[in-house]
Amino acid sequence: MAKILSKKFYSEMAKLEPRYPSKVALLLPALHAAQDEMTWLPPEVLQEIADYIGIHPAQVREVASFYTMYNLNPVGKYHLKICTNVACCLRGADELVEHCEKKLGIKCGETTKDQKFTLMEEECLGACGTAPAMMLNNDYHENLSAGKLDQLLDGLE
Repeated sequence: MAKILSKKFYSEMAKLEPRYPSKVALLLPALHAAQDEMTWLPPEVLQEIADYIGIHPAQVREVASFYTMYNLNPVGKYHLKICTNVACCLRGADELVEHCEKKLGIKCGETTKDQKFTLMEEECLGACGTAPAMMLNNDYHENLSAGKLDQLLDGLE
């Protein structure tokens, strides 16, 4: 099977490996590094990670599907994850989701036709004190309003 992941991925794993008690402990960092490289984790990449670590591919998929931070389907260039847990909802998260849906012309779980934006609801981003919160790719944005959200989205290339 041809390798999909880059030499950079394998170099990064080689640097991390001495820090962990076993190669299996590299699973989460490997998933993160692969997703950073690919933007999502297709089945072939999960298989490659399983082969590298030396575990069954089902174990890799179990972990990747458990955590919402891993994308098992393609996502847009800008991945918006709006927290809709209770603290964020009390401070307007539902309205932000609706605002994004109208602005982007998609529903939660969808990607724009130009592959630029994917919109998702997130169960909790752990930012209750600064609600409502959203992640844009790997960056947190807190104390959001529709105006702040528009400004953020309009500033993207």
